[in-house]
Amino acid sequence: MAHEEMIKDNSKLSSYDAYFEKIQSRKKLPQSLQETLTAAFANIPVSSFPQVPGGKVIEILADTSVADALKILSECNILSAPVRNPDTENSSDWRDRYLGIIDYSAIILWVLESAELAAVALSASTATAAGVGAGAVGALGAIALGATGPVAVAGLAAAAVGAAVAGGVAVDKGMGKDGATAADKLGEDFYKVILEDEPFKSTTVRSILKSYRWAPFLPVSTECSMLSVLLLLSKYRLRNVPVIEEGKPDIKNYITQSAVVQGLESCNGRDWFDLIAMQPISELGLPFMSPAEVISIQGDELILEAFKRMRDNQIGGLPVVEGPKKKIVGNVSIKDIGYLLLKSELFSNFRKLTVMDFMQTIASQETGKVIPPITCKLDSTLASVIQSLALKSVHRIYVVAGEDNEVIGVITLRDVISCFIYEPPNHFDNHLGFAVKEILNQ
Repeated sequence: MAHEEMIKDNSKLSSYDAYFEKIQSRKKLPQSLQETLTAAFANIPVSSFPQVPGGKVIEILADTSVADALKILSECNILSAPVRNPDTENSSDWRDRYLGIIDYSAIILWVLESAELAAVALSASTATAAGVGAGAVGALGAIALGATGPVAVAGLAAAAVGAAVAGGVAVDKGMGKDGATAADKLGEDFYKVILEDEPFKSTTVRSILKSYRWAPFLPVSTECSMLSVLLLLSKYRLRNVPVIEEGKPDIKNYITQSAVVQGLESCNGRDWFDLIAMQPISELGLPFMSPAEVISIQGDELILEAFKRMRDNQIGGLPVVEGPKKKIVGNVSIKDIGYLLLKSELFSNFRKLTVMDFMQTIASQETGKVIPPITCKLDSTLASVIQSLALKSVHRIYVVAGEDNEVIGVITLRDVISCFIYEPPNHFDNHLGFAVKEILNQ
């Protein structure tokens, strides 16, 4: 087992190296320019980076219920927050104080997947038909719920059965009644399900944090260089980097990929920025993925499948396409799943809702028409891409070609940051160290 874990860890770090090596080999930039810019970032301390809006990082206690965590993220208009351990308030070590980062969309995905599992099992007349094994989703507290027969044997998680019960299906001895109806009506009053009913009411952030964590919790000190932060946000695929002061366990700042790209956009007109950003993206090797690597969703596929595809591939959005040539017709983002919270008419029939219907329904509630996806061409400048990402507050832009706007690539915030830096020899070992390597391998 230890040997298998070591192979897995080495594979993860190797994937980071492969990504960055691919970028460096495709960028057509003078080596002297890259070295000068990288050296400049290495001399900029993290403490100089602008503070989060309001000057205080929003944190969530580990024992906060899922429902209350959703409220905090929603009311503060943020997608993620550090999770603090209330049992170690007196510790001066951040490793004890913080358990990780909880993502708004990950919480919603947990709710949806639990609900879907319940609907499938309750629709089946036997455990075999349900196709859900105890090993896949955990043991069910069947005795506590008074359930026997196929529901209990299926081994559903308590949250899944709780969701189905909240959706209007009674767990009867020997059979879950009217499962198909439950699946369609599940969440008719979604807030009632997660705010008032068990087990959602008592499920804590702590209990789901590990299973739905997309990236490790890895803070840096205020004296760390911005180069190290940029490498973590690009090569090492972190979406955010908490900042702490030496000798103090509390988080002082929270640097995200979006904040960095917005900062780059404000540098428009400076010589060093223009030397790189005024070039066509094709000259910088963008997009870094091939057309075959682009993960997309057809408009007639289910919206739930779109969100699951994002989670399975650890990506934040998908181009919505039609036809064999993958003509882009829209975009669906992981944060769009929030509409399933706010619009009961969407969530009530989520098992049948297609991606296109989802987008059209959202549009009818807002602008009246589906918002066109944000795209660029191979001859677009990097500066124009950065401007679109920063001003529209999006995390990706799709590269299209031809009259049919066929999707041939995706440019992410990670890719943009990677264009401006490279990793000097031994930088990881000299400035981040073995402990960071261990965390990145988690």
